[in-house]
Amino acid sequence: MNKESRMANRRSVIKAIGAGFALSAIGLPAFAKDEPLKIGVLAPRGGVAGNIGECGLRGVQWAAMKLNAANGIGGRKVKLIIQEETTPKDTIERYRKLILRENVDCVQGIVSTGVSLALAPAAEDSKVITIFWDGTTEDGVKETMLHPKYVFRSTDNECEAVMASLLAIKHYKGQFVKIAGMNPDYSYGHNVWTVFQALLKKFDIKYTVVTEQWSKIGNLDLTSNVAALQAAKPDLIYSALLFADLPVFMKQAHAVGLTSGTKFVLPAAGWQLNSLKKDFMPEGAIYSADTMWFDNPNASPLQKEFVTWYHNTYKEYPSWEADRAYFSMEVYKAGVEKALAAKSGAWPTTAEIAQAMAGIEVMSLGGKGGMRADHIADQTFYQGLTTNNNKYDFSTLTDIATMYSTHLQKPSGADFWKWLDGAKFTL
Repeated sequence: MNKESRMANRRSVIKAIGAGFALSAIGLPAFAKDEPLKIGVLAPRGGVAGNIGECGLRGVQWAAMKLNAANGIGGRKVKLIIQEETTPKDTIERYRKLILRENVDCVQGIVSTGVSLALAPAAEDSKVITIFWDGTTEDGVKETMLHPKYVFRSTDNECEAVMASLLAIKHYKGQFVKIAGMNPDYSYGHNVWTVFQALLKKFDIKYTVVTEQWSKIGNLDLTSNVAALQAAKPDLIYSALLFADLPVFMKQAHAVGLTSGTKFVLPAAGWQLNSLKKDFMPEGAIYSADTMWFDNPNASPLQKEFVTWYHNTYKEYPSWEADRAYFSMEVYKAGVEKALAAKSGAWPTTAEIAQAMAGIEVMSLGGKGGMRADHIADQTFYQGLTTNNNKYDFSTLTDIATMYSTHLQKPSGADFWKWLDGAKFTL
């Protein structure tokens, strides 16, 4: 089947099915061994999540560069076709463009949970392999896609909250009673704040919530929230702010004295690592670097090579989104190669690649990772205590803890809250 016939076939299926957005991408062979393998990428490039999306794009571009220097994937060079992630509606339209007009073999990316929730069903209907860097396909912490065939997603967003809560109990036990929340006002913020309190109860830590502060995505005017926190006089502030609002919050909190003597738990801080300056960051805060810490003393040669390239090129340091992007490419590569081997070198169908990806294990920038049979990722997580005793102009980590996500996220098919209640955790 030539390229024109293949495109015509896809369009005819779309026309026949209409708004259902189902494509017949399965079972179509590659038409030339030397034709590039097209990877569509969707990532935010502006707004509050712009720096996160750019970091992921740099990670996937570096991955493609490395792959192409080593004969690509299955002998085919990788070609990236990049589109911007914005609103759910517009992002779905760009997804359509990638698979219909650009004829991509796989789509990777997505940072926002709201976008992934909207896009995932359409992606599954498309029968094009789609790998999310971040976000989830959960509604709260309940799975909305129980048996996907083509959609693969990141680790649970609650992983970093579980780990940060365990570290807070380990390091701060007996040092706080009055707690306060300063969190994003959408599912992620509400979920992780609830996780923290659930684990305090599980470990029989007595506490009182003195105030709960919520902020909409994109809101950078946090003066009223900071004033309310100051008035409540908490011993500990739990803040899952994760976009450009986090550095603003920490700077304002410092200005009114909240960073002096108050414990901080920051389960998503690593996204903003370059902006969390020593001028306003406290020592000893719980800080999550998620699936990669750029300055990990035990980093692999691969991570060290990437961080050096990243800093030399962009004059800043990478967050975990670069690792999520690299991981997605490695999972896809491993799936293609496994499916190729099963067919003695004949190019596999999309369905065969997707099936091969389930259960695959890879090494990412941040360390060991894999894709579960239910299409949910497992990865290595890093968190620690902040320190300003370093060579940078921003806070870094000391006393770094490492945990694999099998200890941080619910098993396949489990109810998150029941699992959390019964899980055995080691501090």
